[in-house]
Amino acid sequence: MTSETDPTATATTDPTSDDLTTDGLDAFAPAEAPVAGPDDDSFALFEGDEGRLDAAQRRALVALLKHRYVSPALQPAEWRTVLESESLLRSRLNELFLELEVDRSAEVAFKRQAGSESGRRPFPTLLHDTSYSREETILLVYLRTRLRTELANGARAAIVEHDELLGFVASFRPEHATDRARDDGRVERAIDKLLTARVLLRTKDARRHRIASVVETLLPLERLQELLEWLETQTAAVDPASEQPRPDADADSDHEPNGTAAESQDSPDDRTQPQAAEDDR
Repeated sequence: MTSETDPTATATTDPTSDDLTTDGLDAFAPAEAPVAGPDDDSFALFEGDEGRLDAAQRRALVALLKHRYVSPALQPAEWRTVLESESLLRSRLNELFLELEVDRSAEVAFKRQAGSESGRRPFPTLLHDTSYSREETILLVYLRTRLRTELANGARAAIVEHDELLGFVASFRPEHATDRARDDGRVERAIDKLLTARVLLRTKDARRHRIASVVETLLPLERLQELLEWLETQTAAVDPASEQPRPDADADSDHEPNGTAAESQDSPDDRTQPQAAEDDR
């Protein structure tokens, strides 16, 4: 005998399951929100835009590419996005053979050229290396030491006087160096470069500068003594007649130890050398 289905039945339950079957109610169920697919254009910001980053992520990526570093003091919105989307932004930089470094303690994020496991750089490069001058190296040593002292004393920021920087570099000037105007000019250019690089930050007083926390990344503490010893060697190895390193000086005396005074044009850090951060180019 065939049993007829009760037309009033709208739902039944399976005794072996907690799920409710709703065979008669599909027509009345609310429509589900569509799931964004790979062709979804919700990220499009302009006609033909096929990017997969939202506006904030794109701004953070541009800041990382355009500037030498990103920090909460200078780019608070971009810094927050870097922290929130670190993995995604790293993958975008990796596609350009770049690495993303985020130092949360120093509150700085920056890019650097990716290298092979052998240490060579066989990839196409967007960045290039230049070298610090002697004066810039001396200033970096001083700024790193001064920042450490101020923070240890509980200060929230480290401020240096312009003349203070001139005086520190002058302390490494050989006694026979008589062209003070030329030497001071070199220091002024070095200070200007560090200001452009945002290692030094401008204040309302043009003769006072704030030390950026990025200097902690540029110059780890373990390098300070090594650099100071190198600077002392450089000062002692200058030819009085030419004010240049003597040719009979130690073979490595005219080079910074372990490449310490070299800089990557667009990265404030490298595994073998501290680098300054240049602003937009």
